[in-house]
Amino acid sequence: MKTTRTGNFPIGFRLPGSPWAKDMPATAAWAAANGFGVIDLRNDAPTTAPMATAAGVNIGTADLIDFRALIHADGDTRRANVTKVADHIAACAAVGTRMMFCVMLPADPALKRRDNFSYMMDSLSELAPTLDRLNVKLAIEGWPGPGALCCTPETVRACFQAAPTKNIGYNYDPSHLIRMGIDPIRFLEEFAERVYHVHGKDTELLPENVYEFGTEQPPTFGKPRGWGSITWRYTIPGHGVFRWTRAFEILQSRGYSGAVCIELEDENFNGTEAGEKNGLLIAANFLAGC
Repeated sequence: MKTTRTGNFPIGFRLPGSPWAKDMPATAAWAAANGFGVIDLRNDAPTTAPMATAAGVNIGTADLIDFRALIHADGDTRRANVTKVADHIAACAAVGTRMMFCVMLPADPALKRRDNFSYMMDSLSELAPTLDRLNVKLAIEGWPGPGALCCTPETVRACFQAAPTKNIGYNYDPSHLIRMGIDPIRFLEEFAERVYHVHGKDTELLPENVYEFGTEQPPTFGKPRGWGSITWRYTIPGHGVFRWTRAFEILQSRGYSGAVCIELEDENFNGTEAGEKNGLLIAANFLAGC
């Protein structure tokens, strides 16, 4: 099984949304044959997790269902969705999944962020007993989508201070921090104890385009890069600016025992089965040397 040089963390990948990856038995068999020990699943884990484990591959995370409704202004809607999400967590736990994944996207991004934060914490507080009872962790990722919370140190810190259980933690993906201009190493040094899962994804910064277009207005004639914007793009690990070995040193020193799962979003590899599998292998080999 492929592991990182520093920390000996298992290397896996997040299941792409591509057609080839929808055949779970074949995908899991390919993963196992190529040294991947872990797969992050979508929200169909109650069905697909047994197929993956049958091939000898462990489950990293499984996506929550309907997580936008966890941040809803209507209390009845929130509570109904907490019940649905709790049932989904239980179904995932029943097939051996111990880590859930979500992004804190609100149902209405136009609402005040303070209000959406309050709705989010209400839902997380109601989910906490389920997480504790089943010994399942929730790993929140900081993808900065429309109105998203838990993307910056401000709201991550506030969330962890208010969360009623330490089973609520973080899915560390440095690519999002880099694109936002947040120091990903400093972030990791502050929050490493609550990092429960890691995504292997990097970001290339495009300083020439910062000069050409700035950061406050969209380009008039320039075209954004695939899996990115005009001034940055997501890449496989090793093709961006992140210091992976330093991150693994920090995680190792703080007792991290999880996996590093490649999330393939890179215009140089996405689009074909051969390209995506090649991207995963190149990324895994790079991480194994870090």
